[in-house]
Amino acid sequence: MNRTRSATRPEPPSRHRPVRWALAVLLLASAGCGKGLGEESGDAMARDTAAVEAKQLNTELGHRNRVRDAGSIAAAEIVQQERDATSGGGETVRREALAWSGRTAGDERATVDVRFVVTVPERPPVSIGGASNTAGEATRCYRYEFQLYRYTTYREIDCPSGPAPSPPTAAPVPSLPEDGRQRLTAVLRTATPQTLAGAVRAAFPQDWITVDTAVHEGALVAAVGVPAERDCLLLVRTPAGKIEAPGYDRIWLEPGETGCRTGLYVAPPR
Repeated sequence: MNRTRSATRPEPPSRHRPVRWALAVLLLASAGCGKGLGEESGDAMARDTAAVEAKQLNTELGHRNRVRDAGSIAAAEIVQQERDATSGGGETVRREALAWSGRTAGDERATVDVRFVVTVPERPPVSIGGASNTAGEATRCYRYEFQLYRYTTYREIDCPSGPAPSPPTAAPVPSLPEDGRQRLTAVLRTATPQTLAGAVRAAFPQDWITVDTAVHEGALVAAVGVPAERDCLLLVRTPAGKIEAPGYDRIWLEPGETGCRTGLYVAPPR
């Protein structure tokens, strides 16, 4: 009878069981030390980052309201040395212009092909089961299309092989001279109603600069500007001889509006 009870009595828990659990945890952790649990592919991350960067560039290029050739757009707004990606995850991105053609004038269109090269560094887990990723790299290419008074559009294209060509050079943007205000002030100080128009044009002989003058209620008025760039300098010599720069809403410099003319002062838009 005693032997029967002894045979059926449950055995006490093994004092080695906690040790076995500890060993299992250590083995699991050691198996994950090199790779990490839930590790992401660096190449996949790089592809995703390239897509994000392409979309961000399209947003930055935005609405086109100036006449520009494709090379100038690429040189001034697209080509970029390697930098940190906007995601802030340690990735780096380089933008390369591969091809460019056309310009944004009238109904014409300009296109620029851009290659994004993204590099992702390896990131080991900082704790057991923590996020990690392998090192990776991706190259994706996109074509951006520009048209005057339209928003930029883009689409992905196949990437050509080989290195990118030498970056384009931006064409000079027409503008008023840096000392334009001093020139016009000097002209107004000595001009008469009869000599005003000729004197202002002589001070600004460039063919891309417009000149408009008027005599209004004893005041000499002069407006010089670069219409394509919405650049305008408006000065008035009052009957008392004082040189003033009347204020105006710059919206009136947009195409179809008053433009850079003496009417901004003589008959300001309402």
